[in-house]
Formats: sequence, C-alpha cells, structure tokens
Amino acid sequence: MTVQLYARDVGTGTPLVLLHAFPLSSAMWLEQRQGLANRFRVITPDLRGFGGSRLGTDEPSVDAMADDVAHLFRRLGLQRAVVGGLSMGGYVAMALCRRHPDLVLGVVLASTRAAADTPGVRENRLRQADVIDRDGTVQVLLDEMLPGLVGPTTYRQRALVYGRVRGLVQATPAPAAAWAQRAMAARPESFETLRGLKVPALVMVGDEDTLATEDEARAMADALPNAELLVIPRAGHLCAVEQPDLFNQAVAEFAAAAARTTR
Repeated sequence: MTVQLYARDVGTGTPLVLLHAFPLSSAMWLEQRQGLANRFRVITPDLRGFGGSRLGTDEPSVDAMADDVAHLFRRLGLQRAVVGGLSMGGYVAMALCRRHPDLVLGVVLASTRAAADTPGVRENRLRQADVIDRDGTVQVLLDEMLPGLVGPTTYRQRALVYGRVRGLVQATPAPAAAWAQRAMAARPESFETLRGLKVPALVMVGDEDTLATEDEARAMADALPNAELLVIPRAGHLCAVEQPDLFNQAVAEFAAAAARTTR
C-alpha cells in the first residue's frame, strides 16, 4: 500500500523533486526551496514516517518508498521531473529509476552509493533499528551517526548548520528511523539500474564525506551512460545543507539542461 506523502511544493517551471537524507526530513531542503524556486517547481516530500508523512504498515523496503514517490507524481499531475536524492534519498531515487523510469527526466545522486550494504554496515543498521525500537528514541543516532553527517569544516566554522542538523535528527520519529534502517539494510545494489538509465545524471559528493566516499561516487558516474561527477569542497555528507550555493548552482544548470534535451 502506498502512503500519501506530505510535500512542500513551491515555484514554477521544470519540476524538481528532492528526496531527503536519513534521519532527516524535507526540512533539510530549506535552502534549495529558497534558492531554486525562482527557476523550478521544487517539490520536497517527507518520505514515509518522516516529517508530515505517516509510516503505514508495509514491510521495510526502499521500493515501497519509491512507489510512494511515484504515487505523489500522479497526485500532483507530474508527468516527468528531475529527481534528486541525497544519501537515503539517493537510494529511493535509484529505486524510482528502476521501477518507474518513465517519470524521470534526469537524476541527481548526492552523497549516496549504488552498492548494497556490506555485511558490517547491514548488521550495524539492524542493531541500531533494534536499539531504537527498544528505547523508543533516536538517541543512538545522535550518539553514533550525527557526528558523521557534516564535515569538519562545517563543524568548526558553521555551528548553526550543525545545530540545525542536530535538531532535525532529534525530531525524527523513532518508528520511522527503525523502519528506514531496515529498509536500507535490505536494499539491492543498483549498478544494473544505473547502466540502463536513458536520462542524464549528476553525481555529487562532498570532499569531506566519510559516509559515502568519492570512490563510490566515481563508481556510480562510471556505470551511468551519461553522467557528470562533481566534488563539492568543504562539505561532508550533507553537501546540500553544508554548501547550498554550490549545490544549487550545479543542480540548476543540470536540471535546465535536462529539460532542454527532452523537449
């Protein structure tokens, strides 16, 4: 069963659907809504269980999250859009490309990877999900994950950004966090999907990202038939939050070009 996603929808022009990272919500895209809505219709959904969207009763699955996004397209009357995803949002974007390729005008993959989890990463996700369920809070994510979400430059020089990210993590509902960790742990690899992609792609990674590395970004760009790779300086995992001007400029140029080539 698909879940009706709460989504902020601002601006006019080519639709740009941005899918948020774990364990945040569409609130992370504030600077993108402000910076891109003068050129694009910027649509930022809360993935199931996060922000204003309910969790539903399905088994944990990134495919279910992608089907929710496809349902959102139909509800908003979107035929096609440039779809961007950061981290978990990238996993959902790749699942959307696999399951609903006709909806995708171009794809932006930021701070993400096409490989499935290694056994160690998978076990850690499942352990965290169990702790979240047991405690009823996301404290384990604040303790273990928050320090890696932003790079050292942001941590040292932009305390307000770090504080905002911390607040977004704290606001995450525990059931959604546990469900999403299990969904990500179960996801398949996406290299085959990327190799078959018929639309242009932009791959981005922060040069201080330790959760999704430049090598992993390069592996995605190499698999994609038509991709450019951009390394964003002085940014960790949440490059769109840490360096919004650079991120927005790259996405704007890419989305405008993608819209032109498919007219």
